[in-house]
Amino acid sequence: MTVHDGHVDSDDLGRNDLDSGGEALTDQFGRPLHDLRISVTDRCNFRCQYCMPKEVFGPDFAFLPRNEILSFEEIARVARIAADLGVRKFRLTGGEPLLRAELPKLVEMLSEIPGTETALTTNATLLASQAEALAAAGLGRVTVSLDSIDDAVFRAMNDMDFPVAMVLKGIEAATAAGLGPIKINAVVRRGVNDHTLVDLARHFRGSEHIVRFIEFMDVGATNGWRLDEVMPASELVELIDAEFPLEPVDPNYEGEVAKRYRYRDGAGEIGFITSVTQPFCGSCSRARISAEGQLYTCLFATAGSDLRSRLRDGTSDEELTALLAGVWRDRSDRYSELRSEATDDLEARPRVEMSYIGG
Repeated sequence: MTVHDGHVDSDDLGRNDLDSGGEALTDQFGRPLHDLRISVTDRCNFRCQYCMPKEVFGPDFAFLPRNEILSFEEIARVARIAADLGVRKFRLTGGEPLLRAELPKLVEMLSEIPGTETALTTNATLLASQAEALAAAGLGRVTVSLDSIDDAVFRAMNDMDFPVAMVLKGIEAATAAGLGPIKINAVVRRGVNDHTLVDLARHFRGSEHIVRFIEFMDVGATNGWRLDEVMPASELVELIDAEFPLEPVDPNYEGEVAKRYRYRDGAGEIGFITSVTQPFCGSCSRARISAEGQLYTCLFATAGSDLRSRLRDGTSDEELTALLAGVWRDRSDRYSELRSEATDDLEARPRVEMSYIGG
């Protein structure tokens, strides 16, 4: 088990929990349910092309009204049931989760669920003012999205003119609040930010923070995904290794999504998430709940299971437990593997947008 500044790393917590039927809960490929990603809002203050492009999410876009978004009490109820089924980590996402009012209240509710850890993925523009409250509420870890350390490139990518300095200030505040080490996620697009990625690695090299480079993925239907904009992680490894020699590191746990490397001179580590070129569907243990209460079992899902109506119509905890367990047992998703095998015209399928499902 790994401990970071007093925080247990939930990635190392047990995965052999039993469902209400007394058997380990696994899907059609034997994958356990271990992580639950919870989108708390469909709104974001960025307009990144790979997620919420302005052409679609413009000034007149109709976001979800408040009464269609799950309440904190509804989220906590589902989370408790999910924990009984084996979930050990909750990750709060969005949109931008820090846009959700009074988010530390939800963190506190989730932190009271035994045997679990709560993490947060954010663009960090609002993190400086909320880091202390989040830490006090029981938040375990923070992941920050930062696609480039080059200010001009970053401003262009978020398309709302937010500066890099604002994100770095949020990272500093989270670290001071005891939420480090921070993971820094960078989506890599060839011809857009690939020329700035060695500089991103250089900036955080020698710190406790871990940069993770993510291959540009075809999530949703509005991000204009093209295969020729995917920079394979293997190519990026070579690029960084030429400047800062690297060596591979064993995974922290079975099913870890990032391929780990460390600097040979001991200056820390970085990671690469290879959903396009080296899919990891076979070890995926994540379910997702969208802001409006749909349960999804794949980032590239075309349909979900409605939890909101059941949470509001008197459905019992026992019935909700049976529903969640049944959805997971029936799960057979492996979109990225199918994409790689080119066995189907997958690009024609409608898919839920990342701003609803949280990435």
